[in-house]
Amino acid sequence: MQTVLCIGIATLDYVYKLDALPTRAEKYRARDVAVTTGGCAGNAAVAIARLGGRARLIARLGDDRVGDDIVGSLTDEGVDCSGVVRLGGLRSPVSAILVDAAGERTVISYSDPRYPAAVESLPAALPQGTGAVLGDTRWQEGAARIFMLARAAGVPAVFDVDRAPDHPGVLDAASHIAFSAQALRERTGLEDPREGLRSLASRLRDSWLAVTTGEGGVFFIEDGKVAHEPAFAVDVIDTLGAGDVWHGALALALAEGMAPRPAVRFANATAAIKCTRFGGGRGAPRRAEVEHLLRG
Repeated sequence: MQTVLCIGIATLDYVYKLDALPTRAEKYRARDVAVTTGGCAGNAAVAIARLGGRARLIARLGDDRVGDDIVGSLTDEGVDCSGVVRLGGLRSPVSAILVDAAGERTVISYSDPRYPAAVESLPAALPQGTGAVLGDTRWQEGAARIFMLARAAGVPAVFDVDRAPDHPGVLDAASHIAFSAQALRERTGLEDPREGLRSLASRLRDSWLAVTTGEGGVFFIEDGKVAHEPAFAVDVIDTLGAGDVWHGALALALAEGMAPRPAVRFANATAAIKCTRFGGGRGAPRRAEVEHLLRG
């Protein structure tokens, strides 16, 4: 069993399923609701645990009831939350998410702006047995620190770039960088994801690069060229958390020694199954389900 250390945000999500997203200031009735943990790192950690990996989480939470619920739920999923820092007087992240009949979502999130960027609470070395690390953009100083430790230890450092980062060194610190299509456009100013990857590949020569495009699949750099791995065709119910689950699966696959292309295919299958289930990251599949789809 491989261990993946995740650093970033964990939230409490209130997810509402609607026939259509609101367009006016009126009252609306939801068809379904789920209260679940979320956040990039939180969802990824759950996915890793469900896929048979050992997930460790480093995150900042307030010393409040919401934080208690987040830690309790993640612990129940098998996530090691011993690295979660509880900050007195601050509030834990919470989100309200609206999901329409096509599975697309609108996210309204709150994260306490008083969270410190300081990294003094982080370990001086990776925990023994760590096979890969995964960071998101919500605590970039922390992610950069963990990525550098991973580089020094010779293990994959996966960066989930769902929004363009502003920390000057975090991209260079990561060994594997996977952008959302939006983040890649923001970073490069290019609409075509293939052109965006090419433009970054000339600068980030020491990192593997990819961009996720939802149903358009994943483009990535392989042997100096842009390669493509298609998405699995499924009936989409809810896309919330699919990217987080994808990154968790990718990090675990790399920790297990998979080469990038089969790791991407494994992650694509994991995210596809998640999209068939309502409730955000709680729809992450088990390992047997993913292997069944891959055998397809």
